[in-house]
Amino acid sequence: MLYSLGADLLLVVHLLFICFVIFGGFMLLKWRWLIFVHFPSVVWGVLLEFNRWICPLTPLEQMLRKMGEQESYTGGFIQHYLLPVIYPSTLNENIQIVLGVLLILINVVIYLWVILKHHWKIK
Repeated sequence: MLYSLGADLLLVVHLLFICFVIFGGFMLLKWRWLIFVHFPSVVWGVLLEFNRWICPLTPLEQMLRKMGEQESYTGGFIQHYLLPVIYPSTLNENIQIVLGVLLILINVVIYLWVILKHHWKIK
């Protein structure tokens, strides 16, 4: 039971990290120092998508599920949990490239907004 709980908690942490990577730039409006955590997280997310890597949290979650005698799954977090919700077909290289580009674009827009808002606040 503890292994299953650990896998579920890791799943929540994984999802929160993905949300942070996508939308965490907004937090820079309040805590500018967070850029030192957020920017490397975005770079990591983009590298995962462009290189088709599996996040290290995924095998850890799968291992915990096996140890908790739950059925594990193959592939990555996005393919297993998010893809069925967002896309009707399987994840492929083209979709991962699009996700990586969207991640960059979303964060460039957020960062520009934060920079411009901070710049106007100073003057």
